[in-house]
Amino acid sequence: MAHIDYYFSTLSPYAYLAGTGLEEIAAKHGATVTYKPLDIMALFARTGGTPPAERHPSRNAYRAQELPRQAKRRGMVLNLKPAHWPTNPAPSSYAIIAAQNAGGGDLGALAHAIMRACWVEDRDIAGDDVVRACLQKAGFDPKLADSGLLSGAETYARNLEEAVNAGVFGAPFYVVDSGQSFWGQDRLDELDLHLAGKL
Repeated sequence: MAHIDYYFSTLSPYAYLAGTGLEEIAAKHGATVTYKPLDIMALFARTGGTPPAERHPSRNAYRAQELPRQAKRRGMVLNLKPAHWPTNPAPSSYAIIAAQNAGGGDLGALAHAIMRACWVEDRDIAGDDVVRACLQKAGFDPKLADSGLLSGAETYARNLEEAVNAGVFGAPFYVVDSGQSFWGQDRLDELDLHLAGKL
């Protein structure tokens, strides 16, 4: 059975645009997934990336075209300039970590609900009320938003170190225990083919 380490940021529009594709592919192939939310800005700094605010205007202009195209292609709604972006991704990331440790709900639905709250619903995913609502919607105890903060912070920091060591430099990033890595929501088809033994 294959295992996938899923590195992502709850602030990433591209991780949002992945939708539930990873979960569908994992279920299709009987693969397991470990969710590893991380600090994407710190990852950029460690791996030669540049935060959007510091990128050349031509790169941001392309991003402004590419994101709506990708959303339309996937039949998804996307607000290119959400009201609460960037915001502090730590509370939502800690909640995903706590939910993964607790079990009992749908982690993919939780991650997607959080990113949808940012990129569609104009809600601040740093807010406890938003995080609690997403936890409840995905079948988890909303009180997880208030628990395991120290453990969440430690795991969040460890996820960044593991990402750097695994050659991760962006989000979403999928690392399979076969040694193959896939960067971006537009590589999910390749991940599917790889797990099927065709790539």
